[in-house]
Amino acid sequence: MEKIEFKECKTNEEMIAAFPVMKQLRTHLNEETYISLVTEARQKDQYRLFALYEGNQIVAVAGFKPMITLYYGRFVWVCDLVTDQAKRSHGYGEKLLNLVHDWSRKEGYERVSLSSGLQRKDAHRFYEDKMDYDKVSYVFKKEL
Repeated sequence: MEKIEFKECKTNEEMIAAFPVMKQLRTHLNEETYISLVTEARQKDQYRLFALYEGNQIVAVAGFKPMITLYYGRFVWVCDLVTDQAKRSHGYGEKLLNLVHDWSRKEGYERVSLSSGLQRKDAHRFYEDKMDYDKVSYVFKKEL
């Protein structure tokens, strides 16, 4: 197994390098829109994008942001978490989510939350069985 390391994607080049993996989760995005949204979210929402490298290859990415609401208090919202399809079931998602947990604790946040599409049964098993997340609500949306 090659060396594993985490790197925060801050530059356009680093964000572009992470795009092929992110595209597997966010299939509706093209590279230009992705860069624009990540850049704006970093500026306005404290969004952080981390890549997990195995050697020189990005095998998983996670995007998250700190938030404060009356319901959850101080927490971190995981906006995006995806492992490259060819690299799944090797523990990369767990490693990356643990990085989010560690970052959150260090920064003084009380919990981590996320949503997952109804069709993503394997992801639900991962969050509940492997990562000990509780299913606490449904997420609703309305297109305007």
